[in-house]
Amino acid sequence: MKAIIPVAGVGSRLRPHTFSQPKVLLNVAGKPIIGHIMDKLIESGIDEAVIIVGYLGGKIEEYLTSHYSIKLTFVTQADQLGLAHAVHMCRPHVIDEEPLFIILGDTIFDVDLKPVLGSCISTLGVKEVEDPRRFGVVVTEGDKIVRLVEKPEQPVSNLAIVGLYFVHRAGTLFNSIDYIIANDIRTKGEFQLTDALQHMIDLGEPFSTFPVQGWYDCGKPETLLSTNEVLLQRDTRQKSLPGCIINPPVFIADSASVTNSIIGPNATIAEHVVVRDSIIMNSIIGRKSQVSDIMLDRSIVGNNAIVSAMGHELNIGDYSEIRMG
Repeated sequence: MKAIIPVAGVGSRLRPHTFSQPKVLLNVAGKPIIGHIMDKLIESGIDEAVIIVGYLGGKIEEYLTSHYSIKLTFVTQADQLGLAHAVHMCRPHVIDEEPLFIILGDTIFDVDLKPVLGSCISTLGVKEVEDPRRFGVVVTEGDKIVRLVEKPEQPVSNLAIVGLYFVHRAGTLFNSIDYIIANDIRTKGEFQLTDALQHMIDLGEPFSTFPVQGWYDCGKPETLLSTNEVLLQRDTRQKSLPGCIINPPVFIADSASVTNSIIGPNATIAEHVVVRDSIIMNSIIGRKSQVSDIMLDRSIVGNNAIVSAMGHELNIGDYSEIRMG
């Protein structure tokens, strides 16, 4: 089974962290976002993946090739023309007759994919949401999808498409993407995968849905932190450090150095971090950073950063946020 994973976005809502690294390499509960996705896919039977990269794509390729042994193909999307356009670029690497699974690269999910990947018809992962205007949504009759709408101004359904797409025959999807590109069918200025899937439905392709309760967005700082909390709560391993108070759940990398500090709850301390005389809770501290003499709550510290409350000297890059007091 083959998966397509689009990860070409610049992650503007997660600046300044995404100035220096792709969004999918941000650490959540001790692992990059893309690492959580890959582990779940491989566990479900995926043995080949086509990765659509763009901004800082070399870092994604380096991480994946050094951590995973399945067949990986990397495709570069230089122009951000929409999700359908990104998927279409993968056509040379996909056989028309084979099934295909597509997952958005900023979506960590918790669902049993094995029945989905064995489905005899195309099917989309959905979840009930309070505000469907932010999502593509499905309109159903019984078990059948009859209509797809991308970010409707007037809500027509509260079943949001959560970024998990199983297409029973890849060629039918690519033919429909050909159609919307040839006819310049765009939504909000982009070639949308939703429009291509709707064209398939219009031509008689049957689509069903499967429920996804465990769906965790990592697109904004607040959702990144909430996803970190959810994933940490699943891990029942206990951590103890001399001279420190550990309030689970936490992730503290073995290579991290933590002294005279209180860590947790819901704190991730990545590899080679140094923490001294601090309180850190509901936060993520990136690789090789140094934190001392401070209390952090609901905070994200990037890689190779230095944070200390002793004195008031700052060296801050674009889009940074500092809140003191």
